[in-house]
Amino acid sequence: MQVLQVQLVVGPDPAEVGRARKWARSRLAGSGIGDDEPLVETLVLLISELVTNAVVHTGCPAVLRMLFAAGGGVRVEVADTSDRPPRPRHAKGEDTNGRGLELVDGLADRWGWQPEGAGKSIWCEVDRAPSVSAGASLSPNRVRC
Repeated sequence: MQVLQVQLVVGPDPAEVGRARKWARSRLAGSGIGDDEPLVETLVLLISELVTNAVVHTGCPAVLRMLFAAGGGVRVEVADTSDRPPRPRHAKGEDTNGRGLELVDGLADRWGWQPEGAGKSIWCEVDRAPSVSAGASLSPNRVRC
């Protein structure tokens, strides 16, 4: 399977999340995914959540990667230097945070994490078309958290 990968280094500043969203929109458009496709908003929200988690919870730079499969699926990875595994939280009522991984779980077709170097990578995948089967996954050997 042919896969195109692009990446962006994100600094340890929460303002970098906006830069990551803008960069992702331009790369999505460049990959042929139209700005009017609902997939764009879903991917931008997923990227925003994963980059925010990396920046806020580690205080370290991160690397945002997007991988585009020939069949239309998109994989997002955010790697950071913290070896602490992601810890889903459950926000209550009017809490203003703690919903990031719940959003990822609800919006992505698959997600998980794995060690990467001295840190980890959290990834999620979104299928472009409902007809894409799980067998066409960009990570067929990964297990959902």
